[in-house]
Amino acid sequence: MALDGLRARLDQLLADLARGTDARVSASGLYEALVETKAAIAGLRQSLTATDRELESERQHLADAERRGRLATQIEDRETMDLAGIWVAKHRERVELLERKRVVQLDELAYAERQLGDMSEAYKRARQGIPPGAAPPEPGAAAAGDAESFRAERELDQHAREALVREQLAHLKKKLGRQE
Repeated sequence: MALDGLRARLDQLLADLARGTDARVSASGLYEALVETKAAIAGLRQSLTATDRELESERQHLADAERRGRLATQIEDRETMDLAGIWVAKHRERVELLERKRVVQLDELAYAERQLGDMSEAYKRARQGIPPGAAPPEPGAAAAGDAESFRAERELDQHAREALVREQLAHLKKKLGRQE
């Protein structure tokens, strides 16, 4: 998963900070990782939405096949009953697969959001020049940085949206390139 690569890069950045690299210098690397992670999370959410749509459709196909099987049983049409049984089995298997896929996607999304939270905290600390493991700043100092933190968060969201759009555009170009 792409988030694992981002996590490895984050671990490297944090290790550099622990070795004494200036926290503010490392903040730019953390920022880039945050942007990529936010874009990846948006992609995960889109994939989850697509899986939900596919699961809903597959459940409808299963219900239709089951209904056809019941109708075939009522009119004692052996061939239609056999075919309905085959389709019920296929759709039931697909529903089960999609349900497992959805659970994995939800777990992956939760993992990515936890990673984003960890990275956000590391970024905020790095922007303030605080090395990993150091004591947090005084409460009054945190209030002074709130406006800056809010601005940085808005900027981060904008960059994440732009990264996602670039990723989607690249995917569409690749897809169209194969069709031509």
